Amino acid sequence: MPIPNLTVSDHPLVAHYVAQLRDIQTDQHGFVALSARISRMLGYEAFADLRLISSPVVTPVAEDRSAQAVAEEVVLVPILRAGLALIPALQDLLPLTRLCLVGLRRDEATLLPAVYVDGLPDDLSGMTVAICDPMLATGGSLLKAIEMVKERGASKIRAICLIASIPGAQAVYDAHPDVRVFVGALDEELNEHGYMVPGLGDAGDRLFGPQRS
Repeated sequence: MPIPNLTVSDHPLVAHYVAQLRDIQTDQHGFVALSARISRMLGYEAFADLRLISSPVVTPVAEDRSAQAVAEEVVLVPILRAGLALIPALQDLLPLTRLCLVGLRRDEATLLPAVYVDGLPDDLSGMTVAICDPMLATGGSLLKAIEMVKERGASKIRAICLIASIPGAQAVYDAHPDVRVFVGALDEELNEHGYMVPGLGDAGDRLFGPQRS
């Protein structure tokens, strides 16, 4: 059954890039480049409803002609550390952005996400917020980040993920059906360790290298 708030890209180039992203032979440099390409293409879909205003423009052959300009600033919220990989492409795509970091780690006692960085402004009312996380596996981190931005008044919320699992996407819909989720590919299952299958491994390690040697 389709998940109503989920958009899985059907673009053939996204499918091609995701296949390369999954490949164990793709090195760190290639993984970063592919993540940026997919992020940009997902951004075209995620921000298709940005508000426009009339703005005059002078062209080489005409003066004071009516044109359109984006009128919204988008608050980009990467979930550290892997979410940072999506940011450069989205900043390049969008004319007005603000970057606010959120850091989450799993509490080993409760197994729930615990906040270690909260860079969100006190008031996000009326803002377009895009939460960026390469992997939507169980949904725990994304659910926590959504709760955080909603507590600050955000109501127009997007989530951008390179790949997602059906269980994770369903969990987000069940808790926050108003949050639109844009992904490059959808995996059917999670293994016993909570990794997506076929997945792509640990996105943070493949993007930035292992945290510990």
